[in-house]
Amino acid sequence: MPAPAWEDLDAFLDEGEFATAVTVTREDGVVLDFSGIYEDQYLDTQLGEYRMDTERPRVWCKQSDVPGVQRRDTCTVGGTTYDVMTEPQGDGTGMAMLDLAVRPDAGF
Repeated sequence: MPAPAWEDLDAFLDEGEFATAVTVTREDGVVLDFSGIYEDQYLDTQLGEYRMDTERPRVWCKQSDVPGVQRRDTCTVGGTTYDVMTEPQGDGTGMAMLDLAVRPDAGF
Protein backbone atom coordinates (compact mmCIF):
# COMPACT_ATOMS: atom_id res chain seq x y z
CA MET A 1 0.00 0.00 0.00
CA PRO A 2 1.53 3.37 -0.98
CA ALA A 3 2.05 6.07 1.63
CA PRO A 4 -0.72 8.69 1.84
CA ALA A 5 -0.18 11.75 -0.39
CA TRP A 6 0.16 14.00 2.69
CA GLU A 7 2.97 11.89 4.11
CA ASP A 8 6.25 13.31 2.78
CA LEU A 9 9.04 11.82 4.88
CA ASP A 10 11.67 14.04 3.26
CA ALA A 11 9.78 17.15 4.40
CA PHE A 12 9.40 15.65 7.88
CA LEU A 13 13.14 14.91 8.03
CA ASP A 14 14.18 18.41 6.93
CA GLU A 15 17.38 19.39 8.77
CA GLY A 16 16.06 22.97 9.00
CA GLU A 17 13.18 21.72 11.16
CA PHE A 18 13.44 18.64 13.43
CA ALA A 19 16.14 16.50 11.86
CA THR A 20 19.91 16.43 12.04
CA ALA A 21 22.68 14.95 9.90
CA VAL A 22 23.44 11.29 10.65
CA THR A 23 26.25 9.08 9.37
CA VAL A 24 26.20 5.30 9.72
CA THR A 25 29.34 3.31 8.94
CA ARG A 26 28.60 -0.34 8.34
CA GLU A 27 31.10 -3.05 9.28
CA ASP A 28 31.72 -3.68 5.58
CA GLY A 29 32.94 -0.07 5.17
CA VAL A 30 29.86 1.34 3.43
CA VAL A 31 29.05 4.85 4.70
CA LEU A 32 25.43 6.05 4.74
CA ASP A 33 24.66 9.76 5.17
CA PHE A 34 21.05 10.80 5.79
CA SER A 35 18.80 13.00 7.93
CA GLY A 36 17.27 11.63 11.10
CA ILE A 37 15.63 12.63 14.34
CA TYR A 38 17.89 12.01 17.32
CA GLU A 39 16.40 11.26 20.74
CA ASP A 40 18.25 10.67 23.98
CA GLN A 41 15.58 9.47 26.35
CA TYR A 42 16.36 9.08 30.02
CA LEU A 43 14.97 5.96 31.69
CA ASP A 44 14.54 5.87 35.44
CA THR A 45 12.41 3.05 36.74
CA GLN A 46 12.23 0.91 39.82
CA LEU A 47 10.87 -2.57 40.49
CA GLY A 48 11.11 -3.53 44.13
CA GLU A 49 14.71 -2.95 45.20
CA TYR A 50 16.03 -2.95 41.62
CA ARG A 51 16.43 0.44 40.00
CA MET A 52 17.38 1.10 36.40
CA ASP A 53 18.82 4.50 35.62
CA THR A 54 20.11 4.88 32.06
CA GLU A 55 20.05 6.81 28.81
CA ARG A 56 18.55 5.39 25.63
CA PRO A 57 19.85 7.23 22.56
CA ARG A 58 18.21 6.43 19.24
CA VAL A 59 17.69 7.80 15.75
CA TRP A 60 14.49 7.79 13.69
CA CYS A 61 15.03 7.82 9.92
CA LYS A 62 13.58 6.59 6.65
CA GLN A 63 13.82 2.81 6.48
CA SER A 64 15.10 3.12 2.91
CA ASP A 65 18.12 5.14 4.19
CA VAL A 66 19.51 2.28 6.29
CA PRO A 67 19.84 -0.81 4.03
CA GLY A 68 22.06 -3.50 5.49
CA VAL A 69 22.57 -1.70 8.82
CA GLN A 70 23.00 -4.13 11.69
CA ARG A 71 24.28 -4.47 15.21
CA ARG A 72 27.96 -3.47 15.63
CA ASP A 73 27.82 -0.78 12.94
CA THR A 74 28.55 2.77 14.13
CA CYS A 75 26.37 5.87 13.99
CA THR A 76 27.63 9.44 14.31
CA VAL A 77 25.26 12.24 15.35
CA GLY A 78 26.40 15.72 16.31
CA GLY A 79 30.04 14.68 16.52
CA THR A 80 29.38 11.77 18.90
CA THR A 81 29.81 8.19 17.69
CA TYR A 82 27.51 5.47 18.98
CA ASP A 83 27.31 1.71 18.52
CA VAL A 84 24.22 0.47 16.69
CA MET A 85 22.53 -2.02 19.02
CA THR A 86 19.83 -3.49 16.74
CA GLU A 87 18.90 -3.78 13.11
CA PRO A 88 16.59 -0.96 11.96
CA GLN A 89 13.17 -1.43 13.54
CA GLY A 90 10.52 -0.37 11.01
CA ASP A 91 7.23 1.07 12.23
CA GLY A 92 5.15 0.32 9.13
CA THR A 93 5.09 3.92 7.87
CA GLY A 94 8.45 3.96 6.08
CA MET A 95 10.28 5.13 9.20
CA ALA A 96 12.71 3.04 11.23
CA MET A 97 14.46 3.37 14.58
CA LEU A 98 18.12 2.66 15.24
CA ASP A 99 18.73 1.82 18.89
CA LEU A 100 22.13 3.22 19.92
CA ALA A 101 24.60 2.99 22.79
CA VAL A 102 27.38 5.36 23.76
CA ARG A 103 30.74 3.86 22.80
CA PRO A 104 32.98 2.96 25.76
CA ASP A 105 35.76 5.13 24.26
CA ALA A 106 33.52 8.22 23.98
CA GLY A 107 35.20 9.85 26.99
CA PHE A 108 32.07 10.79 28.94
